[in-house]
Amino acid sequence: MPDTHIRLSLTDPMTVLSVSDDIEAMLGYQADELLTGKVSLKSRIHTGDQELAGVLFSPSLDQSSGSFNLRLRQASERILCVRLHYSKVTDASGITLELRLEDVRGLEPEKGAETVRADFSAMMENTDDYIYFKDRHHVFTAASQTLAALAGISGHWTGLIGKTAYDVFPEDYADRYHELEKQMLAGVPVEHVILELRDKNGEMGWFDNRICPTQDDKGAITGLFGTIRDITAYKLAENELRIAATVESQESMMITDADCTILRVNHAFTESTGYTAEEAVGQTPSLLKSGRHDAEFYRAMWESINSTGTWRGEIWDRRKNGKVAPDMLTISAVKSGDVVTHYVGTHVDITERKAAEEEIKHLAFYDQLTGLPNRRLLLDRIRHALAFSARSGTGGALLFIDLDNFRTLNETLGHNVGDLLLQQVAKRLETCVRRSDSVARLGGDEFVVMLEGLSEQTLEAAAQTKIVGDKILASLNQSYRLALHDYRSTPSIGAVLFDDHQQSMDELLKQADIAMYQAKQNGRNTLRFFDPQMQEAVNARAALEDELGKALEKQQFRLFYQVQMDSARRPLGAEALIRWLHPERGMVFPAEFIPLAEETGLIVSIGQWVLETACAQLGEWQKAEHTRELVLSVNVSSQQFRQPDFVEQVLSVVQRHTINPARLKLELTESLLLDNIEDTIANMNALKKIGIMFSMDDFGTGYSSLQYLKRLPLDQIKIDQSFVRDIATDSNDSAIVHTIIAMAKSLKMGIIAEGVETAQQRQVILDNGCTHYQGYLFGKPMPIAEFDALLQKV
Repeated sequence: MPDTHIRLSLTDPMTVLSVSDDIEAMLGYQADELLTGKVSLKSRIHTGDQELAGVLFSPSLDQSSGSFNLRLRQASERILCVRLHYSKVTDASGITLELRLEDVRGLEPEKGAETVRADFSAMMENTDDYIYFKDRHHVFTAASQTLAALAGISGHWTGLIGKTAYDVFPEDYADRYHELEKQMLAGVPVEHVILELRDKNGEMGWFDNRICPTQDDKGAITGLFGTIRDITAYKLAENELRIAATVESQESMMITDADCTILRVNHAFTESTGYTAEEAVGQTPSLLKSGRHDAEFYRAMWESINSTGTWRGEIWDRRKNGKVAPDMLTISAVKSGDVVTHYVGTHVDITERKAAEEEIKHLAFYDQLTGLPNRRLLLDRIRHALAFSARSGTGGALLFIDLDNFRTLNETLGHNVGDLLLQQVAKRLETCVRRSDSVARLGGDEFVVMLEGLSEQTLEAAAQTKIVGDKILASLNQSYRLALHDYRSTPSIGAVLFDDHQQSMDELLKQADIAMYQAKQNGRNTLRFFDPQMQEAVNARAALEDELGKALEKQQFRLFYQVQMDSARRPLGAEALIRWLHPERGMVFPAEFIPLAEETGLIVSIGQWVLETACAQLGEWQKAEHTRELVLSVNVSSQQFRQPDFVEQVLSVVQRHTINPARLKLELTESLLLDNIEDTIANMNALKKIGIMFSMDDFGTGYSSLQYLKRLPLDQIKIDQSFVRDIATDSNDSAIVHTIIAMAKSLKMGIIAEGVETAQQRQVILDNGCTHYQGYLFGKPMPIAEFDALLQKV
């Protein structure tokens, strides 16, 4: 009888692709019955040869060709012994198996079975793959020699027969495999699964597992056939590539194992720390420990790494030369499945950034000539002192000090000599007070001393203040050596007591100033306390508060608009500025009523009116092509921003007027950073999601912004007009503006200067890299009609 040829697909197992016509003579079936799947070739293989067929028809068959004896069941149910010759072919269409069936009628069935078993045993001994057969009870019935070796069987693979996975593999591995096999025995298909197995030497390995059922002639599942491929080398190579790609970064990096032992560092690490790779590898990251962080710092760090897989923050590291420097450190856990295998640490030296922050802080809050706190920092300290006094009940005092005849000194001996006097006065004042007190220079020859923690009794607090005042008088009356000149100077001192939070900072300074002028009127070189009766007892505050409460209801508020332009004098947008059109007082500017509105809480409803009116105007601008792209800035007070439903209010207004939220910019002040910073950031992010922009108004006049600035989702920083006013003549203001612009650019924030009134100011700011401006040079705040007319001209 001629040989029969069959071609099978291994990509789609057991699918017959072609069969020669003489199949009918051999098995009693027509070719179409096999091609259409009406008759399954696998179902015609003798039950005793199913295991051998399973190996042959597996995609993992590693031998490209071979032959063995096989028993087939004919259509008549008679057993036919054949010699099966196979050849595996891999091409673009997939993996196919070419079969040639040779009739070996001379072999008796039992003899054929012995031959088949011999062929099967030879295949199990010579294959490189891990192959096994199990019965329905998860007991090994056959296995390759390689699997027996992996399982720790020293002899022939038959030593694995009768055992389960629990007898030869670690329990966790056996558990996972047992669950996969249970699914397959229950008829649930299982895709290939990658499992990890640690050998007897503790080395981790990765294995790709595939399982399929074995069936009897009736299709009932009789057991399992599985193949396991060792992919450890591939996984290790993959991991090496990932680590290698990471470690070549230009940032300073280190790679550790799961026990935090350093495995590798890059060139940038050696450059920044001074440690060579040889010195670092084998150590732990504590090699860089500076000692500046406590146990709680590291506990929080590892809590973040263990829960989220990463940590990022500032840390002080010690270099090899002993220098301690600030770094921005990012730690990421590298995992294989759920198991951490490595940690990657990225260090960025932020010494220059920290220095810039300190420089800005010093320029903004300290007098450059004397090194004393300036007016901005003094006001902040007074604010805190008033709050402390209200909580504790203790008293405090301000001493306003003015040097007598200082102008004469400048005019006769020159400003350089005058500066020397100011510097020596500053040092003497600091020696006259406690460390808990404050000495500040307001400007010129004016100084302020703030005393805290005085007696709760007014008379006793006054006596304590007089002691310090007399000490200052005695010290400043001593002779000065100014360059080549001996000089005597006297001060006039005004004092005011504070003991509760009802007094504002401006009131206290004004009262101390009045008292100081009384000292001058009384012959100079003396100390005088403020007498409330020295002021006229006209209190317009109550009347103003009453009228302010009715102004919104009577529609007395108006919005004025001040244009914002770029360096080419192209309009970018405007800032909406509120004005109070009082029927008797006339035009009332914000500086006169906004502080009162904030103190009384009216600022919330006024702010809501401003937002509503501004968005209505944006809606009108959107209808015209020449105003459609304008951005409108709206000031938002800290009280308004902290309203629980502020985000919902803004979203509602935006939807009600159907405006493009990207054309609305909310200007915030630095006072928002004093409390609840996390809530502030959350509200800003919620509004940023729909496109609303944020600008930090009056930047540089606050005290608490620097540490939070990098965390805020700001689009723009507005340089305060107090820095712009004298920028062309004051080197301190110029230095502050230059530093703010450089910092804003490094943080990828926009920047605009307000209060630009002269072309010289604009040019200095432009030379420093700022191209957006607002101020009288471009247009004053004006009603909407005048603003529209201005837009038509540019």
